[in-house]
Amino acid sequence: MGTRKRTTANGVDRRDALANELISRELNGTAKATANAVEKDVQRKDVSRAVALSLVDYTLILSLVFGGCCANVWSYEQLLKMDARIGTTLTFSQMLFITVQSLPSFLIFPKASLLPKLKPRHVPLKNWAIQVLVLTSGSLLNNWVFAFSVPLTVQIVFRSAGLAVSMLMGYLVLKKRYSIAQITAVAFVSAGVVLATLSRPSTPKSSDSPPDIGRYTIGVAMLTVSLVLTGILGVLQERTYTKYGPHWKEGVFYTHCLSLPIFLFFVPDLKRGFRGLSDPSTLSPVSLAALGRAAPAVPYAILGANMLTQLACVSGVNQLTSRVSSVSTNLVLTTRKALSLCFSVWWFGNGWNARLGAGAGMVFLGSLLYTAVSSGAGPGGSGPRGAGAADTPAARGAGKRRGRKAKAA
Repeated sequence: MGTRKRTTANGVDRRDALANELISRELNGTAKATANAVEKDVQRKDVSRAVALSLVDYTLILSLVFGGCCANVWSYEQLLKMDARIGTTLTFSQMLFITVQSLPSFLIFPKASLLPKLKPRHVPLKNWAIQVLVLTSGSLLNNWVFAFSVPLTVQIVFRSAGLAVSMLMGYLVLKKRYSIAQITAVAFVSAGVVLATLSRPSTPKSSDSPPDIGRYTIGVAMLTVSLVLTGILGVLQERTYTKYGPHWKEGVFYTHCLSLPIFLFFVPDLKRGFRGLSDPSTLSPVSLAALGRAAPAVPYAILGANMLTQLACVSGVNQLTSRVSSVSTNLVLTTRKALSLCFSVWWFGNGWNARLGAGAGMVFLGSLLYTAVSSGAGPGGSGPRGAGAADTPAARGAGKRRGRKAKAA
């Protein structure tokens, strides 16, 4: 009897234990399912948040590239339209702005001194000194060209020939080798530049005087020298960064800072340029009537806008290169340059004809072709940069940094 009771009790205990185990398993399964569902929900939210932030980032970046760079070209041409001989003043202002904007990053404040000091340099000063002469000469020539009857439409197209100059410098000096496809693309670009340059665009709507072919020829010659100087600068920078490391921020600061004393030789031009900015007669009669007493401040406001949009443009280009491939970057910047060209023709009524249009099309198509074929090339086929960000010293520096990032990638 006692044995039967113990057997029955044991059976009940086993059933209870089995039931408890089943309940426990069910609860654990439910908990795991709930935990998995919660984890998946969190992951979906994280992905959605990442996508939303990415969209915001890319929207901001593209706004800086298209808005900042196009606005920079507009303000640049607006200043030159008001006074075609303001080139020296504009170059000085750009150099000074970049120096002041970069200076805080290179200052240290020792505890034993009340005065700040410059951080130790990674690159000897003599290396920067040579680049200063090349950069300043090229920048001055670029900004003087407008005074020689070369419209900005031709300048935008012509400067794309920097691709060919950089390739030639890379071949002769750096002993680089390029594929047949790359050479073909650059030849296509060069043919487009020649066609656009020989087009001699018709007189802009805002001008009543016919273009001076002699001055136009001198302007084209100045652009050519500027392109060669840009190619030499690229070689000097590449050698410097290969030897001492990619300290491009230091390069931007010292090349612009050390260029400022050179403008002591251009003090009369600087004075004349700033007087020109103070002259309200450079504005149209309609603008003078609409602005009233605020008219004298408008040229300075446009100059300030040129400095700020230059900073926005370079910032956008740098952010773009850090997030996408060099192919995508070149595609975006080539599109931006084409938009700047169209905007210049539409807003300022610059001269336009079929040959200029065909030449510009060949340049942009050749730039895109070069980008496409270079993306599949090996290290030995990596060549010079394609379309630049903007026609300013800082933006050209950003374009060279983009080339080095592409090689590192």
